[in-house]
Amino acid sequence: MSETVISSPGNFLIDPSGFRGRIGVGQTDIDPPEGIYSRNWGAAADDTALGIHRPLKLTCISFEPLQGGKPLVLISADLGIWKIAAEEREFRAAVLDALSLEEAQLMFCLSHTHAGPSISLADASMPGGQYIAAYREELCQRAVAIARTALSMATAATLTWYYSKCDLAANRDLPKPGTHKLSVGFNPGQPADDTLLTGRIVNDRGDIMAVIVNYACHPTTLAWDNRLISPDYIGAMREVVEHHTQAPCLFLQGASGELAPAEQYTGAVDIAERHGRRLGYCALAALEAMLPPETKLSFSHVVESGAPLGIWEYKAQAFSSALSFLQIDIPLLLKDMPSLAVLEQQWSSCPDRVLKERLWRKMGVRKTVGNGDTGKTHLWIWRLGNSFLIGQPNEAYSIFQLELRRGLMPNAVAAINLVNGSAGYLPPRELYDQENYTVEQTPFARGSLELLIEVALSNAATLL
Repeated sequence: MSETVISSPGNFLIDPSGFRGRIGVGQTDIDPPEGIYSRNWGAAADDTALGIHRPLKLTCISFEPLQGGKPLVLISADLGIWKIAAEEREFRAAVLDALSLEEAQLMFCLSHTHAGPSISLADASMPGGQYIAAYREELCQRAVAIARTALSMATAATLTWYYSKCDLAANRDLPKPGTHKLSVGFNPGQPADDTLLTGRIVNDRGDIMAVIVNYACHPTTLAWDNRLISPDYIGAMREVVEHHTQAPCLFLQGASGELAPAEQYTGAVDIAERHGRRLGYCALAALEAMLPPETKLSFSHVVESGAPLGIWEYKAQAFSSALSFLQIDIPLLLKDMPSLAVLEQQWSSCPDRVLKERLWRKMGVRKTVGNGDTGKTHLWIWRLGNSFLIGQPNEAYSIFQLELRRGLMPNAVAAINLVNGSAGYLPPRELYDQENYTVEQTPFARGSLELLIEVALSNAATLL
């Protein structure tokens, strides 16, 4: 997919994209207890971490119409995946109930760090698994408390978006020479979607309340040799942005199915730090490029000098206060897969530690989608003024965000993976002709990503 579909940053100086409403912000630490089960890699020799590299954060932003109405609550947490759908639904139901929200009003987004603790009760029998239940309960309580803080402190504010670029993300579908197989590693022969969408929230006093960073790149810098709990590159990115703005930074993982840093799979935290600073500095550059809230550049006149000079000036630009939202269930065909009973038998008799981990994950996927021929995925579409937040629980390839941006121009579009759950990858249909990890891992049949894009675009159009 060509990057020419991406709205150029310059357009956002002439026709800024954003939202005017009541906005609230909150943030808290969510570090797990020492010794919790945190094995995220099949190749890892250890099951628990030795310490914490950087604190894990949970950040919340609430959005409401200026004149009152139902709020939307956006939460981002430095966590990896939900391994079983029923567990995620139970957790989210508790948050919804405590906040008196409908299902469509909450997006609980995971950063997808691969150096975080397990949040699956299915891992309770693993070393350190005895801490998971209490940690999840505390996580739920903190999410509710910080959302209440955001809602109670909501004030009139303006959200402005800006598209720019960061070259941290690289293509990670690497062909194995002489075969039709792909490994999961840096592929310099393929382009990567390097789009960065930065959102700035400013109150009526002119203070920055929060920054949103939507970027598609797997947090897989730290891998099996790492023994520390870490948000991966997101921690250093957040520090750069928050130090400069003195405001919380909320990260939204984009459609990163085939995207990751070129330099990854390491135990060296300094590499994750460098990656994060690269993204953070790009986000700061985007903030510097933004105009004052609710203004745009408008052509004014020509001054005759040594050359005729075109003069552009600030002009008032009232942002829309429209706020609407949808939640859609989408049935997707499943691939031919072993039943849960077969997977459990294979797991119990497998002597190999790495293969056993793969089977454990396959059991979680099968529990998530069920034993039928179809499985449901879900889609959240929020319209905030002339911008969209569109989230879904799977690991979609970047064509998802590319097509949404193209189809919904000139609105800004934040496409978000790992929202309210997780099940599997969503690769484009042509990859099903090759042997590769993402097609092997996903429970969903060929064409599922394309159907998701179609449903997302058609339903988003109804909110315009």
